[in-house]
Amino acid sequence: MYIIYGIKNCNTMKKAFTWLDEHQINYQFHNYKTDGLSAELLNDLLKLVDWQSLLNTRGTTWRKLDEALRDQIDNQDAAIKIMLANPSILKRPLLIDGKQALLGFSEESYSQFVKPQQ
Repeated sequence: MYIIYGIKNCNTMKKAFTWLDEHQINYQFHNYKTDGLSAELLNDLLKLVDWQSLLNTRGTTWRKLDEALRDQIDNQDAAIKIMLANPSILKRPLLIDGKQALLGFSEESYSQFVKPQQ
């Protein structure tokens, strides 16, 4: 079973949901805003994806952070603090199959990552 992490109203998430539904892929959705982001979950995600990739430095949440605070994020511990305080700053979608993770969405990457269900 795949788990897709993100927030519901993100346009990229909507594209990923549509692709998964059209290809009849079973998945569970973890919404950071309603289901939360615990330190334990974040540490599990960081075993599959490095913090530099998971931290979305191109989005609105990042731009809204104080510049001095952004400048302090130079290691995983600092990034974890920011991510836990601002779950919307995580890049999305994050699709996990248990052992592997795929960050972001494109039809090509999903086609290669997702195995057809039997």
